[in-house]
Amino acid sequence: MTTPERDLVEAMRAELAAIDPPRRCCRQAEAAGLEGALRPRRRATARLVLRLRRWKETQGAVPASGAEGPVPAPPSPAFEWATVPEHCRAAYLRGRFLAHGSLSLASGRTHLEFVVAAEEARALCEHLSELGLHASWRLRRGRGVVTWKSSETMGNFLRLVGGGAALLELEARQVSRTVRGDLNRVINAESANLQRAVAAAARQLEAIDSLEADGRLAAQAYVVRVVAQGRRDIPEATFTELADRLELHRSAVQRALAQIERLALHPDDGVEERPGRPGGRQESRRRAD
Repeated sequence: MTTPERDLVEAMRAELAAIDPPRRCCRQAEAAGLEGALRPRRRATARLVLRLRRWKETQGAVPASGAEGPVPAPPSPAFEWATVPEHCRAAYLRGRFLAHGSLSLASGRTHLEFVVAAEEARALCEHLSELGLHASWRLRRGRGVVTWKSSETMGNFLRLVGGGAALLELEARQVSRTVRGDLNRVINAESANLQRAVAAAARQLEAIDSLEADGRLAAQAYVVRVVAQGRRDIPEATFTELADRLELHRSAVQRALAQIERLALHPDDGVEERPGRPGGRQESRRRAD
């Protein structure tokens, strides 16, 4: 990840870690989710673990820290997912993400994963699915890896666990990236269409010159001659623009130009033998469409 992307991820983690749940049950749920992060590498998570341990001390859940150093908090009671309310589930998932989750924004792609014990991965997937946050899981080097690659699902998860300003910044970047991608696709498509139109106009002008050189253009139908002159006047015009200028239907312009190209590819088309001069050519005469 680039430095701005890394800073955004760290800001989001710090924002989630700074949430102080008002309910006792949510604090217990978040502490349960933080299991395995008693020595976290990130400062924001370390401060959260310390804050929850002190809260447990004030509740009499663990002995107070002695002079010889802080006493690690004992493992939290098993989290009963099926019986707790949704706000406790959100607090638990927030703790699980801070303890075992990672978010990557590298190369314009968003990737979020939890690395948990192998036996927990399937259960965590099922819990997330109950909230409409469907994820996939696999085993990697003996650990369970629960993964999201859908930006929309990741946004819903981060919103559920309390993402705020950092999440809005992430969503703004995703929208900006999507708009840029759509704009690039439109520009590329328009560029390709323009190149095709230029190539077609060049072919048609060459065909018109060829028919005029051998005298066949003057013998064509009125519409064909008018369209040929219109193409010469405005080489870059589209079929629609030519039709508007010449007051013809677009299909008539398209058929006329197609006939001009076809005649140029077949020099014998549009000519007949003159009466009394076998083998000779007479001027091209009008052919029926």
